[in-house]
Amino acid sequence: MAGIAFMGAGAQAQQAAGPYLDAYTIPVKQKQAVIGKIYDKQGNIGPATLLEDKSGLFTINNGLLQLKKKAAVDASGKAVYPVKIKAGADTADFLLVADQFIRNKVVAHRGAWKHHEGSQNSITSLKDAIKLGCEGSEFDVWLSSDDQLVISHDPEIGGKKVEASTLADLQTVQLKNGDRVPTLEEYINTVMEQHKTRLVLELKPSATGRGELLATKAVEMIRAKKAQAWMFYISFDYNICKKLKQLEPTAKIAYLNGDKTPAELQADGIWGLDYNQAVFKKDPQLIATARQQKITTNAWTIDHPEVMDTLLKDGIDFITTNEPEILLDKVK
Repeated sequence: MAGIAFMGAGAQAQQAAGPYLDAYTIPVKQKQAVIGKIYDKQGNIGPATLLEDKSGLFTINNGLLQLKKKAAVDASGKAVYPVKIKAGADTADFLLVADQFIRNKVVAHRGAWKHHEGSQNSITSLKDAIKLGCEGSEFDVWLSSDDQLVISHDPEIGGKKVEASTLADLQTVQLKNGDRVPTLEEYINTVMEQHKTRLVLELKPSATGRGELLATKAVEMIRAKKAQAWMFYISFDYNICKKLKQLEPTAKIAYLNGDKTPAELQADGIWGLDYNQAVFKKDPQLIATARQQKITTNAWTIDHPEVMDTLLKDGIDFITTNEPEILLDKVK
């Protein structure tokens, strides 16, 4: 998902682990390209030090991480570049990724499964979305009873309540085509094997009051994996969205429930709205209004070709669909 600059890092940074960046991708074939701003844990842009850079390609100038004067990266070369940065009293390791990510508006809902052999929300459906060339692959995350990050759309799977079952119990459930219930870690490991498709991680509202814990554990894992470049976040729970914003102030977070205006989202530093198609039908100016507020737009779940056509004509940023093949044909 692309095109909207991060806004308001400092205002939400009190609980963030610093330092952090506002971008993790490297523009390709651009000498001295700027990757992004460097923030300390208080959300300030100030003195920062590049402690490790085995590639020798990067430098820091006035709080900006960028390529050196004559340096550039090529899409055909190395894709991932590890660096270690100090800002304030804190240090962090990051993976910078040569920007080969697809930008075609297509988000596969629970992966690509409808015309494929894999189950929804499975490693197979994720791999099939990647093979198709989707910009994003959406999936759903819960906390199991033993606080493991588990992938499932529904609160119950195979007769087991996700939040009341251990990961071991959930992974006894046999999914279609031999798939088993995956974990967030497995999803991250899979997506990081390539640099074209990103993950759209939906954090599910918790019936056990653990929504903010879910957000915390998800962000901790993504940081530990240094997978920020591959990630987008969505949730129906606005408190989860705000918690994500506190933990990862520059993350791309979109709200799903349809009851916030673009101005309200912009005021809270939320990156995007991701609403049911009925919300766009009720307010035909919503996409234009959101664009004025620098809020990205996504519609779900759009499977009818004529609705896809209307949304594309109106300039929507992304479309989540169970029919990625149809939408991919339209955006060629």
